[in-house]
Amino acid sequence: MQFPDHKDLTDKVVVVTGGGGVLCSTLAMFLSQQQAKVAILDVNLKAAEQVAADITNQGGTAIGIEANVLEKESLLQARRTLHEKLGICDILINGAGGNHPKGTTSKTHFFAEDKDAQSDLMTFFNLDPEGIQFVFNLNFIGTLLPTQVFAEDMVGKEGCSILNISSMNAYRPLTKIPAYSGAKAAVSNFTQWLAVHFAPVGIRVNALAPGFFLTEQNRALLTESDGSLTSRGETILEHTPMNRFGEPEDLVGTTLWLTSDQSKFVTGITVPIDGGFSAFSGV
Repeated sequence: MQFPDHKDLTDKVVVVTGGGGVLCSTLAMFLSQQQAKVAILDVNLKAAEQVAADITNQGGTAIGIEANVLEKESLLQARRTLHEKLGICDILINGAGGNHPKGTTSKTHFFAEDKDAQSDLMTFFNLDPEGIQFVFNLNFIGTLLPTQVFAEDMVGKEGCSILNISSMNAYRPLTKIPAYSGAKAAVSNFTQWLAVHFAPVGIRVNALAPGFFLTEQNRALLTESDGSLTSRGETILEHTPMNRFGEPEDLVGTTLWLTSDQSKFVTGITVPIDGGFSAFSGV
């Protein structure tokens, strides 16, 4: 897939948290093709270094750095490494996030008989608070802390921006995943708050709201082992007018727009990238 050149991204230092994952590694690769210098941050150092190696092998500039987005000292150490090897941060992509089974109900609806059902049925009433907190922290605190650390580099510079990763769940919560939906709603709200807060110092803050993309985290929910769709996967495509799941490259064009000077008067927005899911009423 070819994208227009964004010359203003040349030599920009981009930090991508969660960069070892499928979606964010793709964003990192395409940013490197715009001659940006990319730091791949991930709690899994091996994954981060592999993405960085793939970028380097294709002629780009990238490094992998181990970082835990829930530990500020870990992020501060990552920033020190960044400064030593690439320079100070111009663009931050807060890509770390995800769900957890302990924040997920077994069924889409609660019925009276579920109150006395077998113990392995996860209802709203026995959701694990620690699971809920983990999901909220990973998505919201995991956006807040990297912003505290890396946005400090951006103060006093031109052409700096932050791109958060929200979700279509932030608009309309999906069944079974209250923790993830609530956390992503918080990310969208935080994006607007940050955009206002940082406007006087010229740091733009926007977000992507991906629809349904097949990743390692959700593949088992959407597809069977033979590749056919689960009932949940079928329902999703029935409500997606373009009748397919998103591909990682589908996020690239909007990412390049929002991180480049082409959007220099755009801040505080969350862009749905969902194949029409949010526009379809179901009838």
